[in-house]
Amino acid sequence: MSGPVRPVVNRDNAYFFEGTRAQELRIQRCNACGVLRHPPGPACPDCGAFDRGFVVAAGEGTVFSYLVHHAPQVPGKELPLVIALVDLDEGVRMVAEVTGPVEIGDRLRVGWNVVDDDLTLPIWTKVER
Repeated sequence: MSGPVRPVVNRDNAYFFEGTRAQELRIQRCNACGVLRHPPGPACPDCGAFDRGFVVAAGEGTVFSYLVHHAPQVPGKELPLVIALVDLDEGVRMVAEVTGPVEIGDRLRVGWNVVDDDLTLPIWTKVER
């Protein structure tokens, strides 16, 4: 079986993958107006500035929606695969791979899937109450 599909890293998202290697969940922040956004981009959608930085998120959020992927096979993944849209506590949404079943409204916490020396990916688990 081949390894996982590798993300395309570019100057707009390199900070994110540098963060995952450091086991930090980074969210792009406009240095001009302070707006947070995900996914990252070159210019702020609110003020148009190209001055971007990031904040480190707490790594917790709530399931807004989810799906269970049964087919086709995804390289490097075991099916079925749970993919959720997570409302991070910081106010942005992120697409997330989740271990185990979830329901809308469940609380999740980020963890780290160290694929190799160059790639670490976030993986989310349900927070038991």
